[in-house]
Amino acid sequence: MKSQSTRRTMIRAAMAAPYLQREEEYELAVRWKEQHDQEALHRITAAHMRLVISMAAKFRHFGLAMNDLIQEGHVGLLEAAARFEPERDVRFSTYATWWIRASIQDYILRNWSIVRGGTSSAQKALFFNLRRLRARLSQGSESLSGTEMYREIATALKVSEGDVALMDSRLSGPDSSLNAPLIEDESGSADRQDFLVASDPLPDEMVSSSIDDERRVHWLHDALGVLSERELKIIRERRLQDDGATLEALGSKLGISKERVRQIETRALEKLRTALLETNPDRAAYVS
Repeated sequence: MKSQSTRRTMIRAAMAAPYLQREEEYELAVRWKEQHDQEALHRITAAHMRLVISMAAKFRHFGLAMNDLIQEGHVGLLEAAARFEPERDVRFSTYATWWIRASIQDYILRNWSIVRGGTSSAQKALFFNLRRLRARLSQGSESLSGTEMYREIATALKVSEGDVALMDSRLSGPDSSLNAPLIEDESGSADRQDFLVASDPLPDEMVSSSIDDERRVHWLHDALGVLSERELKIIRERRLQDDGATLEALGSKLGISKERVRQIETRALEKLRTALLETNPDRAAYVS
């Protein structure tokens, strides 16, 4: 009730604000731009609040509060006032319309659904024009449906048919809470989230894997002590780095042939395997 009263007061004030003639508008815009005259800004914005309310009304079917749409439109109006260049000889209402619409549309995209959609210009055009185009294509003697309709809309808005189908499904129904009950009887209840399948390992499996990894690192560190300095360098650069060095690159760095590097690597790996099995004979499964 309070919000309706506030909106009515806002609308009455907007309708009561006087229109600005071109010369007066230009003078106020110059005062605001050059002198940051707050009174000039107030008169410009007050005179154009009816434009904000009219624009907000065009988006009321998205289910958001009209007061919020008007407030967001006012933000766009202030942004337009901050960027307006009176010397270009364009009426302020013409310039401000784009900023008001953009501000309202951004607000709708942020708040219409808990699932964020695309923010590109093509995705915005799809979101705000899909219903209108679908209604137009469904009318008349040659009405379209299904795949043909998606193809026509995709061509008109320059997006893929998949994007059209996805947006259509999003606009067809409201968001569903994961806590919404699906089953509720004497034995208990179950929510939507109870039926979601997780692809991640179970907590006990993650802990077990982490412990095993730490053990393997410790065993390997101890076994590396049996290698010579050159063997250790080759193993580190060939096997213990994400991007292992090539035989040719290592041979060039050590001043030996790549075949010699391969031989040293093979011998070092065998020494490591022997050392690991000698100290941990019960862990042969971990040594390949």
